[in-house]
Amino acid sequence: MELLDILYEKTNGIAKITMNRPQVYNAFRPQTVREMIWAFRDAWDDNTVGVVVLTGAGDKSFCTGGDQKARDLDGYGDSKGLGGGVGLEIEALHGVMRDIPKPVIAAVNGYAIGGGHVLQVICDLTIASDKAIFGQTGPKVGSFDAGLGTAYLARIIGEKKAREIWYLCLQYNAEQALQMGLINKVVPHEKLDESVEEWCNLILEKSPTALKMIKYSFNADSANIQGISQMGLGSVAMYYNTEEALEGKNAFVEKRPVNFNKFRK
Repeated sequence: MELLDILYEKTNGIAKITMNRPQVYNAFRPQTVREMIWAFRDAWDDNTVGVVVLTGAGDKSFCTGGDQKARDLDGYGDSKGLGGGVGLEIEALHGVMRDIPKPVIAAVNGYAIGGGHVLQVICDLTIASDKAIFGQTGPKVGSFDAGLGTAYLARIIGEKKAREIWYLCLQYNAEQALQMGLINKVVPHEKLDESVEEWCNLILEKSPTALKMIKYSFNADSANIQGISQMGLGSVAMYYNTEEALEGKNAFVEKRPVNFNKFRK
């Protein structure tokens, strides 16, 4: 597959997937999502790979979610009818990240916001730079994630904190994220790659079959969330056709204050 939006490399048992759109803070479009799915499946099929690292290009952003400039009335870009109808095969991406029988580590080097934050939530482990910033934006831009980004997030950090993250759309630094159990470890920015490699090597010392079954056991406890995700993506597809959703998107693109008050009348 020709890769336009990601970088993909495999070295000494480690597969590294880098979202490579730093000009838009590694926001993803349909092409990006398709390439990530392909890379995760390739890592799945390669028996020499024991661990996968997901990160973003540059030193400012891990990923800031869906590229709002690629979103229109029906969803995103050139893939209408996919991914629950929103134009992104995001359910397939989330699924392959959870189902790949190998640990996935998020190396968060900057902003992990919106759909990008959901990606790090889904990863098995997260190591963050001390410059990392976490948060959700959905209700601000006319979108939401009724699935792994909400229900699974609540499993990780508790419902009260998860509701705070989604209702208020605040941003949290790496230390705050660590304190709430959202991530596993914070390291100096310049030590991120080194620290991630250390954890990868610790994983590679372990039995691959044991790790696979452990991951499947963890996943089984939250498998019901997949149904919630399917319902959620279907509702997002319908929501994107509304004036209310477009107000959030247009305000973001036009760099103006959003006004949802008229939808409360």
